[in-house]
Amino acid sequence: MPDFQLLSLDQAADVGEQLRDQERIGIDTEFMRESTYFPQLCLIQVAIDEQLFCIDPLDSASPGGFWDALHSPAWVLHSGRQDLEVMSQVAEQLPARVFDTQIAAALLGYAPQLGYANLVADLFDVQLAKTQTRADWSRRPLAPAALDYAAEDVEHLLPAADALTDRLRAAGRLDWALADCADLLDPALYRIDPEIAIDRVKGARNLSGYARRAAVELADWRERKALTSNRPRQWILRDAVLLDIAASAPSSKADIAAIRDLPASTARRHAGEFLAILESARTTQDGYQPPGRPDEKQKAAMKAMQKKVASRAKELDIAAEVIAPRRELAAALQGDFSGRVFRGWRRELIGDELREMADA
Repeated sequence: MPDFQLLSLDQAADVGEQLRDQERIGIDTEFMRESTYFPQLCLIQVAIDEQLFCIDPLDSASPGGFWDALHSPAWVLHSGRQDLEVMSQVAEQLPARVFDTQIAAALLGYAPQLGYANLVADLFDVQLAKTQTRADWSRRPLAPAALDYAAEDVEHLLPAADALTDRLRAAGRLDWALADCADLLDPALYRIDPEIAIDRVKGARNLSGYARRAAVELADWRERKALTSNRPRQWILRDAVLLDIAASAPSSKADIAAIRDLPASTARRHAGEFLAILESARTTQDGYQPPGRPDEKQKAAMKAMQKKVASRAKELDIAAEVIAPRRELAAALQGDFSGRVFRGWRRELIGDELREMADA
C-alpha cells in the first residue's frame, strides 16, 4: 500500500511553499456529481517526488493561498480533462502547464482511452487494485481502502510521465504530446454558457425552423435552472422530453401535460414557462441550418480521407482517431476546418492534404 499523508485543506496550507518549489506535481481528484450540476470536490491527491498527499477539502476553512501554490507547478495527470474542469470551477484557475499521460501514451501506440491501471501495469508491471471505483467520496470518514486506492492513482504518475517522455523524445513526438496537452488548458472547455446549451442536447443538431428555435430556448432555460438549483440537467428536463416539447409545439397547459414522459409535477410547475418560451420561439429568427446528408461525391471523399488517415496512422503505429476522428472529417466536408487535424503538427502531417481532398 502507498505511504501517504492525509491532510485537511487547512493543514495542506502548510504544504503550499513546498508545492511552489516544485517544477511539477502528479495530481488526481475524486468528486461526486450524480445529484448536482456542479461537481463536488471530495479529495485531491498530490505526488511530489517520493511524497504523496491526500488532501480533504470538505469541512475546511478557506484555503487561502493554497490554490495558488497548487497551481504553480506543472500538473501531471491521466485523462485529466474532468479533473481540470472540477479544479477550474472550485479554484477558478488552471495550471500553467499540464502533461496528460493518457494523451502521451496514445501518441506511442497505446489505446486512445487507455486506463491508468493498464498503463502502470504495462510500464512497471505493477497491478493496481481497482476496487473503489464506485466509492462515495463525500462520506466521512473515508475508509482506509478508499484512501489507499486514491493514493495509488498518483503514486506512479511522475515515473510514468518520465518513461513516456523518454519514449516520445526518442520517437520525435514529444512536441506533439506537449501541444495536445496544452489544448486542455483552453478556458473555453470549462466555461459555462447557457446560450450554447443546445450543443449538449443530443439530436438537436438535426432540427430546423421553429422546432430548432424552440429547442435552443428550452435548452437555455434548462441550463439556467440547473445552474441556480445545482441539479443535473436531466433532472430538470430530459433531452428526449425537451425535443418532444420543441417538435410538438404544444399551445396549452393541457398539451404540455400530455407530453410523453414529462413528469406531472414538472408540467404543473413549469407549463406556463414552457408556453412563454414556445411563444418567444415563434418570433425568433436564426440562420441555423441542420447539416445536410452527404451526397455521393462527399461519401467518396469521406472514404478517401479516412483511407488516407488510416494509412498514415498505420505508418506511425497509432490509432487513426488520434490523428483525425471521423467527426472532424465530416465537418470538413461541410466547410468547417476548425478541427485539430487542420492545425499544429497534424496539419503538417496530413491536415493540408485532407483539406485539399475536402475542397476538391
